[in-house]
Amino acid sequence: RAWRCISRWTTERRAMRDDSGVPLTELAYALLEERIVRLELTPGETVTEQQLVHQVGIGRTPVREALQRLAREGLVRILPRKGILVSPIDPEAQLRLLEVRREVERLVARLAARNAAPEERARFADLAAAFRHAGDTGDDVRFMRTDRAFNDLCLDAARNEFATAALATLQPLARRFWFHHYRQAADLPRAARLHAAVAAAIAEADPDSAADALDRLLDDIARFTRAAGSTGVA
Repeated sequence: RAWRCISRWTTERRAMRDDSGVPLTELAYALLEERIVRLELTPGETVTEQQLVHQVGIGRTPVREALQRLAREGLVRILPRKGILVSPIDPEAQLRLLEVRREVERLVARLAARNAAPEERARFADLAAAFRHAGDTGDDVRFMRTDRAFNDLCLDAARNEFATAALATLQPLARRFWFHHYRQAADLPRAARLHAAVAAAIAEADPDSAADALDRLLDDIARFTRAAGSTGVA
């Protein structure tokens, strides 16, 4: 829900927030995570908690709680009496992260294909179409938001809280790395098609096809990560 709310986040922020039904900490997290992933908060930059409160228009306590979660996920470092450091980007760490993602996400894809409810399968089909549209139009922000919704739905449909915990700290770092480097090293239409294939296989309740599509996707992500690292862009 928080990610759907972001698309409606305008100058009437408080009115939207009060009507959305989304807990303020969740909304603060979603807004801050997107700012970090989209590099509106620059890797290596130090900001204050008050600056972030002003940027998202939400109170200090929800922002502070959101920052604790972002710190657990490795996107920020909380420096006592100094501020909030937006974590630098490390290509070598991304390759190590991919080793874990491959094993856990393959399991999640299989579980989601097996366990998703009918309404979730319909949503996976919608997300496959959204990925294709983002690729066809070159819409990087739509792609990123669709990817976020897809990841969340996969974890919900898998019905495995341990897989959810394992991936929670990996996916935001992966999204930021992609957004930072994709113009130099990624093929957005191809990435969108590969994501769509995973979503479609889950929608069709085909665990083997979902796992195979996931492997093809992560092979492409690994190629992209190595290419991004070789550019020397940090």
